[in-house]
Amino acid sequence: MTSVITLLTDYGLEDGYVAACHGVIVGISPESRIIDVCHLVPSGDIRRAAAILAQTIPYLPAGVHIAVVDPGGGSRRAVAVEAGSHVFLGPDNGVLSWAVHASGGARAAYELTNEDLFRKPVSPTFHGRDVFAPVAAHLTVGRSLAELGPEISLGRLVSLPAPTSLVREGVVEGEVLSVDRYGNTQLSVGARDLATLGVRPGDTLAVWLGRRRISVPFRETYAAVAPGELVAFADSAGLVALAVNSGDASQRLGLPPGAHVRLSPAP
Repeated sequence: MTSVITLLTDYGLEDGYVAACHGVIVGISPESRIIDVCHLVPSGDIRRAAAILAQTIPYLPAGVHIAVVDPGGGSRRAVAVEAGSHVFLGPDNGVLSWAVHASGGARAAYELTNEDLFRKPVSPTFHGRDVFAPVAAHLTVGRSLAELGPEISLGRLVSLPAPTSLVREGVVEGEVLSVDRYGNTQLSVGARDLATLGVRPGDTLAVWLGRRRISVPFRETYAAVAPGELVAFADSAGLVALAVNSGDASQRLGLPPGAHVRLSPAP
């Protein structure tokens, strides 16, 4: 098993929660290489965490990937899911599902029930430290997936609904997938979807936000427009994002995650 362990949480950086997870891992597996994916996921935002992990996993080495964003505070069963060259650990609330799909789909899944692999006592509100961190560390030092607990039918795993994107009659329909710390609003619409409509950088998009229609320049970067101006561009994940140069598109447009959006070439 690889020595790489990654961490994605909504723990923030103001407290010692992340350090505690690191400490537990290193105490069991001193040779582990730990990669912090993100710890600033908005509290309880499962979709945002799922999007970050799915968009990051193609650039991460084979490893054990912990994602702990659980509004239920540890009420969900803890699972390990094997997909591609990765093992994903987290609550069974869908937070792993998009990354598992991006890794080729689940091959096997196990419920984490072997308490010999947990840190004791197990806090009911800090499974990241007491369950997921030690289990990940044990996997890197040779424990097998079968030792974690009973195998789960893959059909019983919780999955988030896949982001929607539909091209028809000269229009592509999608939704707000996530909003980053800059206020950039990432859509489920891919740059390839726009290409099928004949839209290229330098063109102008018609964007419907509910009943409101606005015209937005489609450029290669947000810096291609003047400060304060709205722009659409293909982000590093190949998805269309709406941004304001030196501003916050999310606040200006009032688009929460999941909001429906339509795009088409401007007339």
